[in-house]
Amino acid sequence: MTTHTTPAFRYVAVTFDCADPAELARFYGALLGYGTLYTTDDFVLLGEEGAPGLGFTRIDGYRPPTWPDPAQGKQAHIELGVDDLDAAEKRVVELGATKPECRPGEERWRVLLDPAGHPFCITTLA
Repeated sequence: MTTHTTPAFRYVAVTFDCADPAELARFYGALLGYGTLYTTDDFVLLGEEGAPGLGFTRIDGYRPPTWPDPAQGKQAHIELGVDDLDAAEKRVVELGATKPECRPGEERWRVLLDPAGHPFCITTLA
């Protein structure tokens, strides 16, 4: 009789496509206080040992999302919990984020774009 063992899986990271992984890693590393766990010319993994992290991979010909225009889908986005929306928005803009024209739900969350153009949200809901 053959015994099948179910393999264990664990969440390691979400990886974002970008033109410059080092630049995007600097942004999120400063924002979240994450250190670099692994780096090559084409990939950077940020995080803390034993905890899920964020990865950034170089894609030749990378085109940033055009959210909310579906012409070039948003690909992914991250939600970050904060205590003070105004102070948090000011900090992420200082680090290189930009404000898109479309910003729904401003009183409960703020949509911003990271330096590679990926939308992300800051919210007091989490």
